Order: sequence, then C-alpha cells, then structure tokens
Amino acid sequence: MSDLGDWFRSIPLITRYWFASSIAVPLIGKLGLISPVYLFLWPDAFINRFQIWRPLTATFYFPVGPGTGFLYLVNLYFLYQYSSRLETGAFDGRPADYMFMLLFNWICIVITGLVMDMQLLMIPLIMSVLYVWAQLNRDMIVSFWFGTRFKACYLPWVILGFNYIIGGSIINELIGNLVGHLYFFLMFKYPMDLGGRNFLTTPQFLYRWLPNRRGGVSGFGVPPASVRRAAEDQQGGGRHNWGQGFRLGDQ
Repeated sequence: MSDLGDWFRSIPLITRYWFASSIAVPLIGKLGLISPVYLFLWPDAFINRFQIWRPLTATFYFPVGPGTGFLYLVNLYFLYQYSSRLETGAFDGRPADYMFMLLFNWICIVITGLVMDMQLLMIPLIMSVLYVWAQLNRDMIVSFWFGTRFKACYLPWVILGFNYIIGGSIINELIGNLVGHLYFFLMFKYPMDLGGRNFLTTPQFLYRWLPNRRGGVSGFGVPPASVRRAAEDQQGGGRHNWGQGFRLGDQ
C-alpha cells in the first residue's frame, strides 16, 4: 500500500488531482452514491435549471461498464502519461501556465459540448492535452501498440482511429484534437512562428495561486525551435532542458 501511495504522490500536482477525480467521480456514480443523471452535461439542466456543476462533473465522469471499461482504462492511461509528461516537460516549473492550458481547452470543450449536446467531456479534454504534447514533440519517433512506429505528430490521429475501433465513435477524439490544435496555434504557432499577435496570456491570479518554480528538470521531447527560444527568453536567457523522448507504453 505504501508503494501505491508513493507512486500516487509522485504524480505531478495538477495531473494528480485530475487523475484522482477521474477515478473518484465514476466510482461515485457506479456505487450509486450520486445518480449518474446528475453528472452528465445536459444543456437544458445547465442553462435553464442552473445546475452549474454539470460541466465539471461531465469532465470527470465516465459510465464504466462491461462495454466501456476498456475504453475508460485506456483513456485514463493516456491522461496519466501525457498530462504528466507535459506538466513535467514543456510546462515544468510553470504550473499556472499548465493550468491555463487546461482551463482554455476545458472552456472550449464545454462550449462545444453545449452546442453539440455532448454529455461526456472526459475524452475530449484528455485528447486535447495529448494533441499539444504531440505537437511539441512532433518529430519524435514513437512506438504504439503492436510495434507500430511513427512520428509523434500523427499520434492523436492514430489514437482517434484506435478509439473508434474499441469504442465506435470519433466525435470526442476529433473535438479534443481540434481544441488542442486551437490552443497550440494561438499559443505557439501563430505568435512565435508566424509573427502574429499573442492572443493567449495566463491570468495573473493563476500565478498568485500557482507560482512558478525554479530549478525544475523538464523532459520528454523537443519542441519547435521557436518554442525553445521563447522559453529561454522567459527565463532571462537561461537554457531550458527539454529532455529526451520515450516509447509509448514504457513506465
């Protein structure tokens, strides 16, 4: 039990709470402590009946059962792997910036969910984070299941096809990829590579809540050169260690 506790405490802070909530909320629904009908995102209940918790619970809830258990576990694995790698990699020492990315992606997904009547938001948010990781490490060669190898930039689309095979739908994955692309374009591609205006800035209250840390060691991939230059500028010219790649499925 102590080994499990040590492993859980070793998960980066934001990922740890996200991961734990994504286990606790489905468990609460499964045990009937709270009826699952109160956990879905229903536009009418959210807008007309002011059940304002629904966007949050729909982000963490997943109806686990014989036909959905494997899909849930796969996406829980993706959450742990890629959120941890982003939080300790490209966003190492900058928890406020990472939280802002999650909030931006979440708000976009909630708006899309209300418009398209999407009742569950767990998979889109996970896929949006995975997409950002894949773009920051786009030229890395990764290994997927069954020994397939390809560049990381294709990973979100491979997973989209994989989830379609085991889950029968691609809407959640597609929305997640599009939202992840929107964040990456506005935060990195447009202002850094295309010389455009920076539309996204982390609010100061997040820095007060989650102050930057110094001396962290980041890793897991090499971002575009423009992203590396921006990171160095933000740190007063110091070099930022982005680290090495990894093989999918490695622990």
